[in-house]
Amino acid sequence: MKGMALLFVSAVFLGALAVASAGNFYRDFHITWGDQRAKILNGGQDLTLSLDRASGSGFKSKNEYLFGRIDMQIKLVAGNSAGTVAAYYLSSQGPTHDEIDFEFLGNLSGNPYTLHTNVFTQGKGNREQQFHLWFDPAKAYHTYSIVWNTQRIIFLVDNIPIRVFNNLESIGIPFPKNQPMRIYSSLWNADDWATMGGRVKTDWSNAPFTASFRNFNANTCVRAPGSSSCTRTDPNQDSTWQDQALDASGRNRLRWVQQKYMVYNYCTDVNRFPQGLPPECKRSRFL
Repeated sequence: MKGMALLFVSAVFLGALAVASAGNFYRDFHITWGDQRAKILNGGQDLTLSLDRASGSGFKSKNEYLFGRIDMQIKLVAGNSAGTVAAYYLSSQGPTHDEIDFEFLGNLSGNPYTLHTNVFTQGKGNREQQFHLWFDPAKAYHTYSIVWNTQRIIFLVDNIPIRVFNNLESIGIPFPKNQPMRIYSSLWNADDWATMGGRVKTDWSNAPFTASFRNFNANTCVRAPGSSSCTRTDPNQDSTWQDQALDASGRNRLRWVQQKYMVYNYCTDVNRFPQGLPPECKRSRFL
């Protein structure tokens, strides 16, 4: 337990470093829907999304990104959040879009949120993994990060890896590498499926529901067509994400999360894939 406590202290410290140079919501994002339900506050340092019976709300980044590390601190809907979904994801556009998803599925008071992750390549998803977190994500801000480079995608929570999706183009599995993506976030009502398969509905007496965002940071780069190299948008930013992988400590933390807190993994759902599990499931323990 002492070692695990030190692990958490280290992870939180590293997470704080990752967001030390925060963006500005006025400068970096557009509010895309929801009228006054989405609000930028404190000179652009904070943003809130709200949901009521009439509508939810959302925002998207002004810039597109091709590879990078994206960090956002989020505090989710408190109390009875059943039926609500807060999403934070990267996506390109069109029928063959790429997408990297964090979605937070609300629950009845006292029950944990479900953190839903997915990766789409060329319009194909169906790569869901779900987790219950080791903390209450509605009580305080926590940092949710996506590392996306040419070799892999790493999902992190407070700098602790929870999922890795490796580049396995060598066996014919598409990997997101050619389509720039924007950051999107939204809060909406999904009580037809979000909580216990839709059996628990949204309690509108608790509305408006609010999720809060702060400390956005993007260490990113762009790649010229036909080039295999990546040019950083800001040469002064940290560039370790460009070849970031998990060392022994990272693999141990990933294994701990997946053993203790994973509640669904498409790579073990043999009933869903009666003709055989997707090929990437056979090639890596860390998908």
